[in-house]
Amino acid sequence: MTEFGFVCTGVRADPHAAGPTLVFRLRITASPQTRVHALALRCQIRIEPVRRSYGDGEAAALSDLFGERSRWGSSLNPVQFAQVPVMVPSFTGEVETDLVVPCTYDMDIASTRYFNALEEGEVPLLLLFSGTAFTGAGGFHVEPIPWDKEATFRLPVKTWQEMVDQHFPGCGWIRLPRDTMDALLALRSRRALPSWQAAVEALLEEAGERTP
Repeated sequence: MTEFGFVCTGVRADPHAAGPTLVFRLRITASPQTRVHALALRCQIRIEPVRRSYGDGEAAALSDLFGERSRWGSSLNPVQFAQVPVMVPSFTGEVETDLVVPCTYDMDIASTRYFNALEEGEVPLLLLFSGTAFTGAGGFHVEPIPWDKEATFRLPVKTWQEMVDQHFPGCGWIRLPRDTMDALLALRSRRALPSWQAAVEALLEEAGERTP
């Protein structure tokens, strides 16, 4: 059985992607002299919140995910970030490849709310690998890659912020049911409000959450 190892060596935001996208750089090693024809990998990425500290502002912003700080001993559980496939071409010994991870700025998603709450520092990630390896010098041998293959990585918060700003500069994003959108559009039309922002601000003012 071929022994594989995985290391994440870096990450960057893809400025040319149609939507927010992170590109992780992976270094993959195989048993010495083993010919690997291809790897069909699946990578599950989890956020491990317990592996970093938080300022008071960050803790307040994370209360909807984990509750009050006094409860974090039991509530600071891992958060699912992504699950993506990657095909790795032929190599012997060692290879580096990109792991492309499409992201979302949907604030209904727990991982997005987590990233959005952080002001600085790094996000502790755990990358779990599985899949199938096609190996052998004189033919194809099919080998499974078990889930115990993993790598840790600390994603700079600044990288996430830069990625979001590339696609949503100075903006946030929320998802609403269609009937709510229709009602908001009707309100905007009745009051001749010039934008969605003006419609939301008008409602906030009426609720006393924002001064005119």
